[in-house]
Amino acid sequence: MNGATPLWDLPEPPPAPRKTGTGAAATVNRAAPKSKAAAAKAAAAERRGAQKPAPSEPVARVVVDVPLAHLDRTFDYQVPEKFHETAVPGCRVRVRFAGQLVDGFLLERADTTEHQGKLSFLERVTSSEPVLGPELAALGRAVAQRYGGTLIDVLRLAIPPRHAKAEGEPPREPAPVPEAPGQTGWPRYPAGGSFIEAVGSGRRAHAVWQALPGEDWPRRLAEAAATVAAAGRGAVLVVPDQRDLKRVHQACVELVGDEAVVALTAESGPAERYRRWLAVSRGAVKVVVGTRATMFAPVDNPGLFVVWDDGDDLHADPHMPYPQVRDVLMVRAHASNASLLVAGFNRTAEAQLLVETGWAHPIVASREDLRARSPRITPVGEDFDVARDEAAKAARLPSVAFEAARQGLAAGAPVLVQVPRRGYVPALACGQCRTPARCRRCAGPLVLPGGRDQDGPRAPHCRWCGVPEAGFRCPACGSARLRAVVIGAKRTAEEMGRAFPGIAVRTSGATEVLAEVPARPALVVATPGAEPVAEGGYGAALLLDGWALLGRQDLRAAEETLRRWMAAAALVRPGPEGGRVIVGAEAALKPVQALMRWDPAWHASVELGERRELGFPPAVRMASVEGTPETVASYLDETRLPNTAELLGPVPLGEIDDEGRSERERMLIRVPREDGRALAAALASGQAVRSARKEAEALRVQLDPLELI
Repeated sequence: MNGATPLWDLPEPPPAPRKTGTGAAATVNRAAPKSKAAAAKAAAAERRGAQKPAPSEPVARVVVDVPLAHLDRTFDYQVPEKFHETAVPGCRVRVRFAGQLVDGFLLERADTTEHQGKLSFLERVTSSEPVLGPELAALGRAVAQRYGGTLIDVLRLAIPPRHAKAEGEPPREPAPVPEAPGQTGWPRYPAGGSFIEAVGSGRRAHAVWQALPGEDWPRRLAEAAATVAAAGRGAVLVVPDQRDLKRVHQACVELVGDEAVVALTAESGPAERYRRWLAVSRGAVKVVVGTRATMFAPVDNPGLFVVWDDGDDLHADPHMPYPQVRDVLMVRAHASNASLLVAGFNRTAEAQLLVETGWAHPIVASREDLRARSPRITPVGEDFDVARDEAAKAARLPSVAFEAARQGLAAGAPVLVQVPRRGYVPALACGQCRTPARCRRCAGPLVLPGGRDQDGPRAPHCRWCGVPEAGFRCPACGSARLRAVVIGAKRTAEEMGRAFPGIAVRTSGATEVLAEVPARPALVVATPGAEPVAEGGYGAALLLDGWALLGRQDLRAAEETLRRWMAAAALVRPGPEGGRVIVGAEAALKPVQALMRWDPAWHASVELGERRELGFPPAVRMASVEGTPETVASYLDETRLPNTAELLGPVPLGEIDDEGRSERERMLIRVPREDGRALAAALASGQAVRSARKEAEALRVQLDPLELI
């Protein structure tokens, strides 16, 4: 990567004393000694400590771990003779950079360099383990270019920190090639059998799978991975959270054996995580399952990449350059001629775009199978807040929901109650004018924590500063009354316990997430994403406060609501077996219609069409730039955006002062999809200019952000 480079890619001129060499990797020319004797002494000392270059390929191209956008390239160093055997491509090294010792990765070795000056030597080979192979390096560069980031930012996400003890252990023995599963559940889907046949024979096949309600989806994914492993190729399966990981890992172990599969997760600890990652890097295992970071797992000869529930926000990495699992696996599948499976109960607009462009094919069940497997779904709309009998009134339930819960409990099955918010009463408003209740000290939102202290029920307090607010007065109308805007999971559990005396009530949420519940009568109150799996399925599911999900100010509110509803409804017994789902929303709403018909493909198609008309992702590519108004304006003025770029904003972030200004603001940049790479390159170049000038003001640049509103 040496040679002619843009001005903003070059490091800034070094200060005195004058340096020569390749960028910051140069040596210092010190002033001449004051006497000939001193000069001779210095020359002799230099000869005694002089290092000899390696006999072959003496030039090492190193990616230095320096978080500066204008230094996103390789730097040439000399390989000392003593490191000739250990300085292998892909290993970790230490080099002298700008007068400091920094970490880096040796990308490749060469015989020549285009640099005309003197090269510095490698200071140390930290480890001779080749952790950065050619495929992973190419993937890192491709992801960095897609998201306008730097290679070293991607490598921090892709390669776990080194653990010397785990690295020094004997290599894991390669697992034997497993046998292909005899019978699978994929032929239940009209296109499922041909997909499994294609990945088993080594042909590339991209698919979007919509799982049936009640489907044993971990088993289906394990069957696909086992089919690929039996053909001698690797499989990478990425799931959103730890609960899903345990289920998929157990299913894979049952099919391919414990020695042929590893689970990559941060919860296993640094040593064990690095030990498992090395087993993957060294080609000892063929099946890898894990959470978000597993998208970079360096499996040997990959044949299949799988992402489950690609709409979950846990699949979006919160670190630079903010990659998304589905998009990274698409890049990997294209580069390695492998297959990609985007799977879930719901379908996102991004997955629908893959289907409509012909890049992927849908795998869906027949309508007859859907009717046989789906629970009976009933919307209740505004009646959800109006009780028709005493028991329903105590639990905020209409009579139809109360009756469904009672029937499910009578059948000996648990009943799921999904609540959008955790806590007791997480939002309060004035009881008279409905103005949101805020703290007098910091203007933070007031919440009701629940519980009691010595003087009675606990008073409302501020969610930001924590100060109690016992004497609330509405600033708009002066009323002292408060009302609940939304009821949390804790308060809902209390109400359900009063409505169904003698029935056990269990909660699953932020602090304690249940993995599964037994097949006996119980009320399970859970927040979205924390619903435990019930043995034999739930008898009924009550999806409360649908307006709280659908009313969020978010571009993906409808899609996210349907995803959460379908994930909960899929845990309920089929309708012919008495399974019922009561959803608290109007029947005329598109997400409710899609849930009732169990047709997320239709909803995704409508969503994608509306976003095309309005110019929102994934029909276009967008980037957000956040910072102070002056910083954002200066960055956009100096950045050469594509001619098709459209600026939207700026939008203030946070509080606005008396003069109508905000300390931070956000600007959105929109381009057609075909200009997405040009936009990423322009934003990266702009970042390089700022880092070369050592701009102090923070600036957040993100492509394809989840939150646009």
